[in-house]
Order: sequence, then structure tokens, then C-alpha cells
Amino acid sequence: MKVSCLQENLAKGLSIVGKAVATKSTLPTISNVLIETDDGRLKLAATNLEIAITCWVTAKIEENGAITVPAKLFSEFVNSLPNDDIEMVLNTRTRTLNVKCARYEANFKGIDAEEFPPIPKVSDTATCRVEPAVLEEAINQVVFAAATDDTRPVLAGVLASFDEEALTLAAADGFRLAVRRINLPNSASGKMDIIVPARALHEVARILGDQEEPVEVTVTPNRSQALFHMKDVELVSRLIEGSFPNYNQIIPKRHNTRTTIGTADFLKATRIASFFARDASNIVKLQATPGDELSPGKMVVAATSAETGDAVSGIDAIVEGEMAQIAFNAKYLSDVLSVLGCAQVALEISSPSSPGVVRPVGADNYTHVIMPMHTSR
Repeated sequence: MKVSCLQENLAKGLSIVGKAVATKSTLPTISNVLIETDDGRLKLAATNLEIAITCWVTAKIEENGAITVPAKLFSEFVNSLPNDDIEMVLNTRTRTLNVKCARYEANFKGIDAEEFPPIPKVSDTATCRVEPAVLEEAINQVVFAAATDDTRPVLAGVLASFDEEALTLAAADGFRLAVRRINLPNSASGKMDIIVPARALHEVARILGDQEEPVEVTVTPNRSQALFHMKDVELVSRLIEGSFPNYNQIIPKRHNTRTTIGTADFLKATRIASFFARDASNIVKLQATPGDELSPGKMVVAATSAETGDAVSGIDAIVEGEMAQIAFNAKYLSDVLSVLGCAQVALEISSPSSPGVVRPVGADNYTHVIMPMHTSR
């Protein structure tokens, strides 16, 4: 193999596939990155056996070939090089990759590409196509609500429900639920439910930031894997087996109080309260008070710590219904307010012991449910 490419292109490709490199494994090859010539371009690939990411980089190919080299070491070296042409030459006999750029040179001991786990192939028939900005926003609005441990594997994933007109993403960890509906420009090929690991969707969202063309999402016929096909990048993820809970049963059907409030003001007050909530089980208390003819309604956000003090913020709001009080985990409330991207948000409350519902004002495609926290007062 003899190839050359720009340092910035190679560095970018390595940063994309690097998130799929296994950090702890008894299989040496999955700690490596695959470097291979492919139809006039340079292909980079990495896998941790749960997800696999492949990226194609523009390059000048003089001799075809393939090798795997230690991913972390190779990336560190390439990232440290000047923005100039990089030349790579593989000695197949010694399995050594020589890399030169300007005055810098290094040799990397590799492992044969044949020992690299094969990247799963998925059918070319896309299940649906989604605009990248829409999919990125939707993933970011739900993925944080997935469980971070594997005690209940299905909750460490995101439910993706396809129907003829929409893709609905839902995630829950037992304390909160996030649901986002995406209207599809073209009909999906049949109804189905799959559970995608949250970690895989997080990587998809990270890659989508540089994408402009529609993303093709394809599910294998046996529903064991999903492929996200983007320009110059493909991500394949295994799917989680099991049944996702019926989340519609969790969403309250009615409320006694609906508070409309500025999202930025609500988020700022919550973050300030969270400083004191850290020493008090992370509890922030909310009180919504309707206005009258002379004054607007108000939302009070407060937190109290017996050791460090307290914080109280009052924010003008439109409060429909009766006065209401509820307490939430400060992090859970901050998390959802951080991803809404809207000027105003509505908080629906039925009682202090019932779940609260957060919805963006002016959009009906997102619902977030937070379980309340019990307080002594």
C-alpha cells in the first residue's frame, strides 16, 4: 500500500471512527483502526463489536493494500502533525506502516487486515430517510434520558418506532421519559419497533453535525442491526433485544396547572438552585402561582441546604389553573431545558406526587415526563 492524503482529512476521519475503537478488549485487532484502499479512496474503520464506524477519506492511491494499526497511538501522531501531505507506505513483509509528513516520520507495527472483524453488511434498501439537522436534534432531545447502566438492557437503548409517516424516538430510565416524533419526507418501508443502544445514537448525532445530505436508516430483515448511511460515513449498530415499556401509560392525560415560562430564564434559575441542591438530594422545589388583574403569574424556583444556605428565584410566567407545587431532581430538569431550543416551555402539573410534563411551546412533536421527588415539607 502506498497512499497520500491531507493531514486534516486523515485527522478528521480518525476522529470519526475513533469513538468505535474498543478501549478494553482481549482481542488486539479491535483496539486498532483498519486502514484500507477502497475504490480510489482511503477507508478507515473501527469496531468494538457493538458498533462499527467506517469513514472514507479523499486520497491519492498509488498502490492498494490494507493494514490495522494501534488506533490511539496512530491518532495521536496524526493529530500532532502539521497541515500538510501525509504519505503512508506499507511494508507487507514486516506489517509495518511508514508514515511521513514534512520533517516528521514514524513506523507503526500493525496486524493483518484479515484479522480485523468483518464490518456487517446491511441491505441497500433504506427503511427511511431523514434530514440530518432534524435527526441530530431529535437524538439530542431523547438520548440523555436513557439509562446509563445495563441492569435493564432495554432502558439503555432508545426505542425507534417507524410508521408510514413518522419516526418516533423514545427513551426512559425509570425517572424520566423523553419522546420525539419526526415527520418523514418519504414514507418508511413498513411499521416496526427497534431498540438502538443510546451510545450508538450519541455517536450518530456527533457525526451528523457535518452532514448536509439526508441520512438513510436501514434495518436488517431479522432486526438485529441498523445502519446509518451518511456522506462518506457509515455507522452500523447491533440492536437490543427485548420489549420496550409502553411509555404512553406513563404520560399523564390531564393536568390541573399549566405554566408557560421563558426557557432560558427557567434554565438559569434551575442551574442557580442546583448549586444549593447538591447538598440536599439534588432537590429543586417549584411553585406556580396564577396572576391577577394587577400582576402576572409567577414561577418560584428554590433549593435549600441545611449546611450551605438556600437560593430562590422568581420568574414571571403565565399560570393557567390553580396554584401548584412540585419538586424535581435538578439535573433532570436542567437536562431537558438544555435541549429544547425553543423560546418558551410549558410545565404541566396535576399534583405534587404525580409526574410533571414538559413541552416546548409552539411544537407538538416533543414530550418529556419527569417523576417528582418527595420532600419533607
